[in-house]
Amino acid sequence: MSPRRSYDQYCSAARALDVVGDRWTLLIVRELLAGPRRYTDLHADLPGVSTDVLASRLKDMERDGLATRRRLPPPGAASVYELTPRGRELLAVLQALGKWGQSELGGRRPTDAVRAHWFALPLLRALEGEGLVEVRLEEGEFHLRIGVAEASVYGDGPAPEEPDARLVLDVDTCTAIARGELSVRDAVRAGRIEVTGDGPPAKALRET
Repeated sequence: MSPRRSYDQYCSAARALDVVGDRWTLLIVRELLAGPRRYTDLHADLPGVSTDVLASRLKDMERDGLATRRRLPPPGAASVYELTPRGRELLAVLQALGKWGQSELGGRRPTDAVRAHWFALPLLRALEGEGLVEVRLEEGEFHLRIGVAEASVYGDGPAPEEPDARLVLDVDTCTAIARGELSVRDAVRAGRIEVTGDGPPAKALRET
């Protein structure tokens, strides 16, 4: 475990960057907001990170109280990483950073990787109300828990139980929402999002 580097400045922003300012740390947080993840899953969903750097960042996050590691019981018998309550508080930081970075998103470059669940945080900012929402893209499915304090705010794959709303849309629509160019309600009105389900989120979106 490498010693923590410090800006040595008596400032809360500098102190925060001492903990989360290293490259990859906040993106690891983004992945762990989905709940417990195995090392191999984290590596697969963080294209470009080396195994050494990922291992080092995870150790640093354990040391700094942002993440913990535990062993799953049989038949899983694998180690997973998950955020601590303090680590989950970084959701607000990532949401603010994502909103600030909307204008930087631009068009997708040929070298840009993409994962369906990376659109989870922009949709969390854009959706209103409370409930479980399942999202389907051609690239994959994920689900969100909006307006509810949960250990995980999104997850890969279909919702683990009957969702309050199902949204079907394409990446172009998701990208426009992520850039702040299109609201979810306007996308529904324009027929760019198909909404099904009987929960309050679905009913609110169909009434737009």
